[in-house]
Formats: sequence, C-alpha cells, structure tokens
Amino acid sequence: NIFMIEKKKTELYQELGLQARDLRFQHVMSIATRNNRIIMRMEFLKAVITPEFLLILDYRNLSLEHWLLNELASQLAGEGQLVTYSLPFEFRAIEAILQYWISKLQGRLNTLQPQILETLEALVDPKLLSVDRSKLHILLQNSKSLSELETDVKVFKETILEILDEEEVIEELCVSKWTDPQVFEESTSGIDHAEEMELLLENYYRQAEDLLNEARELRVLIDDSESIIFINLDSHRNVMMRLNLQLTMGTFSVSLFGLIGVAFGMNLESSLEEDPRIFWLVTGIMFLGSGLIWRRLLSFLGQHLDPPLPPHVPAVLKKSQPAAGRMETKTSLKGETFGLSRSTLTNQ
Repeated sequence: NIFMIEKKKTELYQELGLQARDLRFQHVMSIATRNNRIIMRMEFLKAVITPEFLLILDYRNLSLEHWLLNELASQLAGEGQLVTYSLPFEFRAIEAILQYWISKLQGRLNTLQPQILETLEALVDPKLLSVDRSKLHILLQNSKSLSELETDVKVFKETILEILDEEEVIEELCVSKWTDPQVFEESTSGIDHAEEMELLLENYYRQAEDLLNEARELRVLIDDSESIIFINLDSHRNVMMRLNLQLTMGTFSVSLFGLIGVAFGMNLESSLEEDPRIFWLVTGIMFLGSGLIWRRLLSFLGQHLDPPLPPHVPAVLKKSQPAAGRMETKTSLKGETFGLSRSTLTNQ
C-alpha cells in the first residue's frame, strides 16, 4: 500500500525513535542504521526503512511519482532482482532504492554516449580543414557531464564498499533479524540474512563497477579522438606552411632574375636597346632562370622535408623445396654410407 502523509520533523523522528540529526539529510550518499532503522541518503533521494514500511521523504519536488506508483510497488511485493524466496521487507526496500539509483545512472550514460559518439565522428573527419567550434562546445559540455557521472558512480561504489568491508554494519542492516524472534530463528536454521544482504550489495557493487568501466572507456575514446583532432590540425598546418614556403621560393626566384629587367629599365643608353630581339631574349632568360632556380629549390625542399623511403626488404625465400632436397640427399648419403660399411665388414 502506497500513501502520502504530512508530518513535522519533530513528530516524525519522535515516532521513528530517531534523533533530529538523523533526519537532517544533506546532499550526500550514505547508508546507516540507527535504532533498528535504516537511513539511506542517495543525494536527493532520502529514505527511512523499517521492518514494516519504507518512508520516502520530500518526494514531490523530485518527480518521483512515476517510480513510486508504477515500479516501487511491484518491487516491494517481492519481484526484485535477487529476491528468489521470501525475505524480510528491508531487503526488498534496499534493493528497490539501489535499483532505482543504478538505473538512473545508467540512463544518464545512455543519454551521453550517443551524443559523444556523434560529436566525435563529426570532429575526427580527416576531410575537414578546420574544427567546428559548435561541435567542440557540445563535446566540452558532454565531457563535463561525463565527469560528473563518473564522480557519482564512484561515490555510489565507495558507499557500498564501505558497508561490505564492515561485517557488523551488514548484520545491523538485517533489522528484522533483531526485531522479530521468528525471523531470527529462521536465520539460524539455514537462511543467513547477513550473507543474503552481502550478496545483494555485491550485486549492485558489480553493476556500479561495470557502469564506471563503460564511462572510462568513453573517456578514453574522447582523449584518443582529441589526439586525432590535433594530428589532423597539425597535418593541415604543415601543408599550409609548405605551400607558403613554396610560394616564397617562387617569389625569390622571380625576384632574383627580375634584376635583369630592372637593369634594362634604368634610363641608361646602351647599344642593346636598339636590337628588336633583345626584349624577347632577356624575357626568356628571366623566365627560364626563374623556373630552373625554383625547380632546384623545390627538389632541395623535397629531399629535406619528405620522409625517407623504408629500406627494401627482400622476399623470404621458400624453404620447403630446398629442405626436401636436402632431406633426400642426406637420406641417400646415409644409405650409401651404410652400404659401404656393410661391404667393408663383409670384405674383412
């Protein structure tokens, strides 16, 4: 049965047998016990678990109505992930909250993963000469969200690990074992509730570990893609620098032989300007000399900037046929040797 109540905090902690500091929930993550009451803090999700009921505090501001009405009821009825037989109520309540939180973390990862992959695919394209800044801004936001998700998963995993390291805390989480004598007798007769609680927590610890590994793989993919982006940008930058160097060499070549035109352009009289063929001769020498010098400079640039070719590795000779020939030769020689030995012995 799910119902809503409104009470003051003073009345609530007096009724539950708790202290005022126990209901002073902060934005942290912890699981603790107090006076046979389990107090769970999952950041904004705050709950108190008793052997009879599960109390979710301040749920209306957290948009939890769908989970409370549609999912929580079936889980508390015994349809949890690890509940294979009838276990006390607190097992199902703890499992329901842990399942909700791990599902929420998984949903955040499922939302981020396609966005990050789509952005990286657009940024790593080698055909792009420049990087789209809007894509980089989206990647920065997604990377920040991924870092926040990794932090939340780590805190969730460490919270469960702290409980798994303390056997006394695991025993205290089995509150029905200490409040109901019949439950205690059943636990001593074959059902170890502490072991079941440990298995329950280990299951969600493994799920958190798998979720953290997926987030780390996505982080490594982002780092590798950033390296590829930098390599592509460096490659395009090198192409532009080489083109600039080639144009500079061409300008130098033309300027060097342009001195001839400058010399003839001076207001000095000589006998050469009277010849009608001297203009085409000087122009041809200028263009031909500039072209030869530019070509020489380009070959010099190619020799010093282009990577050397790998050394030629000769093909490995096939050894099957020669090996067979050698084997046949050894066999024949061996036979001849044996024949010679026999003949020698016979003669002796």
